[in-house]
Amino acid sequence: MRDIPTLCWRLFGAVTFLFMLSPLLILVLFAFSDKKLLAFPIPGLTVDWFVKIFGRPEFWVAFQNSMVIVVSVGVASTIIGIMAASALIRLRPRVASISIILLTMSVMLPPLVLALALLSYFTSVGAGLGLPMVILGHLVFTQPFVILIVYARMSKFDLAIVNSARDLGASPLRAYFSVTLPIIRPTIIGAALVAMALSLDDFIITFFTIGGGNTLPTLIWGMLRQGVDPSINVVALILMTLTIGVSIIALRITRYRG
Repeated sequence: MRDIPTLCWRLFGAVTFLFMLSPLLILVLFAFSDKKLLAFPIPGLTVDWFVKIFGRPEFWVAFQNSMVIVVSVGVASTIIGIMAASALIRLRPRVASISIILLTMSVMLPPLVLALALLSYFTSVGAGLGLPMVILGHLVFTQPFVILIVYARMSKFDLAIVNSARDLGASPLRAYFSVTLPIIRPTIIGAALVAMALSLDDFIITFFTIGGGNTLPTLIWGMLRQGVDPSINVVALILMTLTIGVSIIALRITRYRG
């Protein structure tokens, strides 16, 4: 009798897990369906939809745009995040806490509000919409994550090691590249990958700031407006695979333990 509550909780957990995972499983299944209509039963499996998508020039343009944005956001957020975290650890704890709160305010805003704010700002200063504005917009909400991850690592960093290198004649720059950077490198790489994963699947901010052209998320939106077929699931599957893959690598590199 004592095992009944435990069994009920395990059953509840299994049902919840299946409920959360089933949409992704169905997405993958319909990507290989040989029927145009997304409905059960599925008569057979095929890879023709992958061939169809890979043969569309607009897919490769959207893929290229996504890669340009993601790589740019990863590089820029890493550089800015390192500089910001290096400055924060030298502030008094109270001042550092207030600074972090101010830096992370953009993450607390709803994405739609942030997208509207960015659109209003870019148009008010006369900046044309396009990929550069998308990159700047993505930096607004990805940068806080990089800063927090790098700051959390550097706040536990023993500065005495750097001071010892300085006492031995190393310049500040050499001490940083020979002592500090090798120690925090995994955290930096992981933080950059987190920013890239967030940037890759963003739709709202991209939609408001890209002007013309497409990324993979906005391509899916455009395809949905023309009709629903398994080719949309193929693009979604590619986007999901890239996002989950980058996230797993980032979590493993940063040794995240929840």
